[in-house]
Amino acid sequence: MKAYQITSTDGLSSLKAVALPDPKPGAGEVLLRVRAVSLNYRDYMNVMGIKGVSGPVPRIPCSDGAGEVTAVGEGIANFRPGDRVVCPFMPTWLEGEYSQAHAAQALGGAVDGMLRELAVIRAESLLPVPAHLSFEEAATLPCAAVTAWDALHVRGGLKAGETVLVLGTGGVSIFALQFAKLAGARVLATTSSDDKAQRLLELGADAVHNYKTDPAWDDWALAQTGKRGVDKVIEIGGAETLNRSLKATRFGGHIALIGVLTGTSAEIQTVQILRKGIRLDGIYVGSREMFAQMLAEIERVKLKPVIDSTFEFDDAHAALQRMESGRHFGKIVIRV
Repeated sequence: MKAYQITSTDGLSSLKAVALPDPKPGAGEVLLRVRAVSLNYRDYMNVMGIKGVSGPVPRIPCSDGAGEVTAVGEGIANFRPGDRVVCPFMPTWLEGEYSQAHAAQALGGAVDGMLRELAVIRAESLLPVPAHLSFEEAATLPCAAVTAWDALHVRGGLKAGETVLVLGTGGVSIFALQFAKLAGARVLATTSSDDKAQRLLELGADAVHNYKTDPAWDDWALAQTGKRGVDKVIEIGGAETLNRSLKATRFGGHIALIGVLTGTSAEIQTVQILRKGIRLDGIYVGSREMFAQMLAEIERVKLKPVIDSTFEFDDAHAALQRMESGRHFGKIVIRV
């Protein structure tokens, strides 16, 4: 089979196209013909060898993929060749609490990911792709969409009428906007350009702020809520944005800390967390159970993921460069 492997920590040039033996499914396993893969910033960090994120080499990157069953191992009765399926970010986290053991099995991290033609996956992990979604659309869901769902509905306990602040126009933020509007929330959004601002409004954002023309988006969010502060923040920046998120959040509000786009460490005003009684949750995707709940809602309303661009398998480097540029709006997909 064709695949890509990270071969060193030397950046984009370390990602090599390789030919590997075709895997075979064992008992309880399914052989998946991967049809599409989507990129997350974590995948970019892994390929670039960023300290604290990179894993062992050689390694196949990318956590998110969808495809069709081509063969099943012994004891599999619920899947058959031709079934369209999608795999969770952490195949072992079926339900219950998050654990170090589940984190160690996150695809594309310590173990091989989905940027390949064939993959063997435990059948108990797989979920059927809703009929209204293409492989490309389904491939956008395992990391970004489940993360947004966990942040809003599982950890966040989102209620109709609450105000949610989403940062930027990456996959998690766009899914959070879509899910929050479905739940009857008010959504404030930040972005870096007027063009993106218009697209956010078209997707349903109630108000949008351009942080390039005015960096004080925390003051803007406070003004939008009559100085009360937002109920929830989808915090994807990390080091350089968390203090502003703390300022923008109401007393007793919730911040879902998801991304590290601006770095992995910083001086944080912890007194704000204490004084305002803010609940700060680190969100590392979610379980298969959460994924299934989310898929049921996606299927009910026939929600469509927002895809920025689609690249062919041979153009994987270009897809990662698109991620690096920061110009994307929604998900970047590689067709396998």
